[in-house]
Amino acid sequence: MRILLVGINYAPDLIGVAKYNTELCESLVAEGHEVRVITAPPYYPAWRIPADFDSHYFRTRNANGVEITRTPIYVPRKPTGAKRLLHHASFALTSALPMLTKALEWRPDVMLSTAPSLMSSALVSFVARRIGVKSWLHVQDFEVDAAFDLGFLRNGALRRLMLGAESRILRSFDRVSSISPQMVDRLLAKGVPAERTVEIRNWIDTSAIFPRSRQTRYRHELGIGESDVVGLYSGTMSTKQGLDLVIDAAAVLQDSHPDIHFILAGEGPDKARLIKMAAGRSNVHFLGLQPNESFNELMATADVHLIPQKAEAADLVLPSKLGAVFGSARPVIAMATEGTGLAEEVKGAGMVVSPGDTRALADAVCTLAQNQALCAAFGAEGRKRSLERWDRRAIVGRWALEMSAIRNAPSASETKAAMTARPPDAISVKDAIRMP
Repeated sequence: MRILLVGINYAPDLIGVAKYNTELCESLVAEGHEVRVITAPPYYPAWRIPADFDSHYFRTRNANGVEITRTPIYVPRKPTGAKRLLHHASFALTSALPMLTKALEWRPDVMLSTAPSLMSSALVSFVARRIGVKSWLHVQDFEVDAAFDLGFLRNGALRRLMLGAESRILRSFDRVSSISPQMVDRLLAKGVPAERTVEIRNWIDTSAIFPRSRQTRYRHELGIGESDVVGLYSGTMSTKQGLDLVIDAAAVLQDSHPDIHFILAGEGPDKARLIKMAAGRSNVHFLGLQPNESFNELMATADVHLIPQKAEAADLVLPSKLGAVFGSARPVIAMATEGTGLAEEVKGAGMVVSPGDTRALADAVCTLAQNQALCAAFGAEGRKRSLERWDRRAIVGRWALEMSAIRNAPSASETKAAMTARPPDAISVKDAIRMP
């Protein structure tokens, strides 16, 4: 099977959507499929393109069996709402010609687009319909909802316009998938027919992320004692994560619980502000983005993992880090509203506290710090879930099966035409009345 993926994020970026796009493509190649990718240069989460990357643009290169074409994009140093729109628009514009060329010359069986970026997705479904191949959109993040709910954009008329465009784009694909049941429900609410939706969650390599000793080099390097308790956040540092709450919780506990430490590991546009905010806090430590070969050791450093997601982001995205947290056999504290996708995923493998409640976060850390039996029970349940629900081989295998299934199925446009067309041999009620 031939698969053409168009997506703004790909390796060598290490986290977020890039990781899953890359691992999906490489896994499909390992299963014997042909995969080509149209993508942007690496820039995330630092929001900076490597200085020597100009020579890569519009050149085809092979990496681990995947043919990759890079296109230039605009990357804002400080990604405001308006600048993010320009950022995604630039990829939609520069990816159009190579995508059209690959589609016409190579004739893939499936054209796959990932959101973000939704702007480039519109052309993917359009071209797929014109050349008679199947189109698939995989939604990692409801970027329009997030932009307005988190305050990046505020104009009401613009929101209505963008939501209308989003709905039309979503409904134009033969298959639309997302990473949790609640996000699939949101697809249905946006008008995608149920028969075209499917849940395919993100994954982890359960052989690479596994339980190990908490006494790691990170504790030694940061001066954290063997008996001290570590709450760890690992991932992107941007506005929607709500990492201010972790630093506020550290301030609450610094004097009363000096043995509790917080580590924030990763990169992002908000990191400099967070470092300034934590100045003088001896119980807050920062690390950069860690390489893959050290990631399991970082995860094992934690006694408790932290997901301080803002209330406004509930069900806009299911944090992909959750699979790795479960795989490490450590408990998690998630800030989420009851009934949301994140809250339902965490129950039984950690604690759920109200979004924005610093005191509740601090109290939850203390509760787990003082109850090793509860930590062990949560950790064991998390590891079990990682094997049952997040295993890479099983999930990528499902991707391949679903793609094979839609390859020969009627397209969205064919199904619509069949539902509205009158069968050649059909007799209307009026005709029947006129018959002798």
